[in-house]
Amino acid sequence: MNFQLIGVNHKTAPVEVRERLALPESLLPEACKRLVAHPGIEEGMILSTCNRVELLAKTNNGSADLRGFIRDYFRVDPADFDQYFYEYRSREAVRHVFRVTSSLDSMVVGEPQIVGQVKEAYALARAVGAVQSQLDSLLSRAFAVAKRVRSETAVGSSSVSIASVAVELAKKIFGSLHGKHVLLVGAGKMSELAARHLLAHGAGTIFVSNRTYDRARILARRFNGEVVPFDKLYETCDRSDIVITSTGAPRAIFRREHAERFLARRRNRPMFFIDIAVPRDVDAEVNKVDGIFVYDIDDLQQAVATHVADRKKEAELAEAIINVEVQRFESRLQSLDVVPTIVSLQDHLETIRQAEVDRVRGRLGQLDPEQELAIEALTKGIIKKVMHTPITTLKVAARDPEATTVIDLIRRLFNLQETKSQSKSSAANSGPGAKS
Repeated sequence: MNFQLIGVNHKTAPVEVRERLALPESLLPEACKRLVAHPGIEEGMILSTCNRVELLAKTNNGSADLRGFIRDYFRVDPADFDQYFYEYRSREAVRHVFRVTSSLDSMVVGEPQIVGQVKEAYALARAVGAVQSQLDSLLSRAFAVAKRVRSETAVGSSSVSIASVAVELAKKIFGSLHGKHVLLVGAGKMSELAARHLLAHGAGTIFVSNRTYDRARILARRFNGEVVPFDKLYETCDRSDIVITSTGAPRAIFRREHAERFLARRRNRPMFFIDIAVPRDVDAEVNKVDGIFVYDIDDLQQAVATHVADRKKEAELAEAIINVEVQRFESRLQSLDVVPTIVSLQDHLETIRQAEVDRVRGRLGQLDPEQELAIEALTKGIIKKVMHTPITTLKVAARDPEATTVIDLIRRLFNLQETKSQSKSSAANSGPGAKS
C-alpha cells in the first residue's frame, strides 16, 4: 500500500500555523493537479478545513517528497513546521484516513461535519483526475467505515458541538440570548449551524453578509433574515450583538480600529465574535478591546474538551472497528495485487493447451464429437491440476508481506509477459516501504 500522508491539525498546530497552509475551496482543484504532477506521486487529494490541512498521496515507489511540494506550492520552509507536522505511510496512512472520516480525530469526537468535508475534498480531486483507482478505493472504504462507526457505536450521539459550545459562551456573555441580533459573515455550513443553535435559544434577527450576494440572499431566506451587502459590512456590523464569521479571506477582515468604532456606536454594549475561519477573520488585537469578546476555533476547542469525556468508551469501540477495517482493506488490496498474475497464468496455459491440441489433431484424423469432448476434458483437466499449486500459492501469498517476491517468482517460472499496466503496478508495489 503505497499511501503517504502529511498534515497539521488542531492537536499538533495552533491556528496561526494552520492558517498559513489553509486553502480555500476555489484553489483546491488546481492544487490537486499540482500535487499529482509532483515527482513520485500518482494520485493525490488535499483536505483543508478549519481544523486540519492534509495532503494524501498514492506514490509510485512508496515514498514521495511531500515536504518539497509544500515548499514549492505554499512558498514556505517546511523546516519551520517540523514540530507541527505528522506523517503516515502505508497501513498507518489508511488508519488515519479512516479515523479522520469517522470523526475520531475531530475536535469534537463524533461530529458529523467532517465526513461531508472529506467527501467534498474527494469529489474535487476526483473531478480533476487526481483521484483514480487506489485512492478511490481508499476513500470509498473510508466512507463505509464512517457509516459503520456511526451505526454501531454511540460516538456521535452526544449533542456537544462547536455550535452548541458557541451558544453556551454567548449565554455567559449576554445572560439571555432573547432578541439578540446575529450577523453571519460568510455563508459556510458551520456558521449556518451555529446560527441555527442561536435561534433555537431565543436569538432574534439574523443578518447575512457574503462577497457573493446571491449566496447571502439564499442563506438569509432560510432564517427569514436580512442581507447586508458586503461593501456595507463595516457600516452595519454594530447592529449585531453576535458575529459569526467564516469567510476564507487570506487575512483578517476585522481589525482593532473596526472593533473600537463598533463599540462606540453601540455605546459600549458588549459584542461577541465567533471566528471559525482559518485563516482567522478577526485580528487577535480585537480581543484586547474592552467589551469585545472574541473566540477563535482553538478557543472553542478548549471549551469543547470539557464536555466530551463521556464519549471515551464509545470512541474505544470505534477504534476497534477501525483496526478491523484497516486489516480488511489491506488484505483486499493485497488480493488484488495477485489477480493480474493469476489471469496471466490462466491465459498462458490455455494458449499452450489449445496450441498442443491443434498440433496433434492432424495426426489423429477425423474425430467424432464425443472424442473431441474427451480431448477437451482431458487437456483442461491437466491444465487445471498444473495451475492448482501456483494459484493456491498466490492466494495465500496475498496475505503475506512477501507477496511481491512470490508473484515475481511465478511470473519468471512460467515466463509470463507483463502488460504495461501490470508492470506499472508491480513497480509501484515493490518500492521501499511497500506492503503487498
